[in-house]
Amino acid sequence: MAEESKKSRLVALLLCFFLGWAGGHRFYTNKVGTGVLMLMTGGGMGIWYFVDLVMISMGAFKDKEGLNLMSWDLK
Repeated sequence: MAEESKKSRLVALLLCFFLGWAGGHRFYTNKVGTGVLMLMTGGGMGIWYFVDLVMISMGAFKDKEGLNLMSWDLK
């Protein structure tokens, strides 16, 4: 089994849902550069926000180290 991120998928999903337009989930996963870009563009005018929401839901979103967010546990 591949290594997975220590970050919580549930936390990332909730941050994306409520603060996705501001890149909250990207700051949480240490992707500060793209988090700032999302903050400045309003989540890529909503498109980038929606894509990330779907990717987190499906387990395809990765943290800064390239590891998938798989665990639904709060950490």
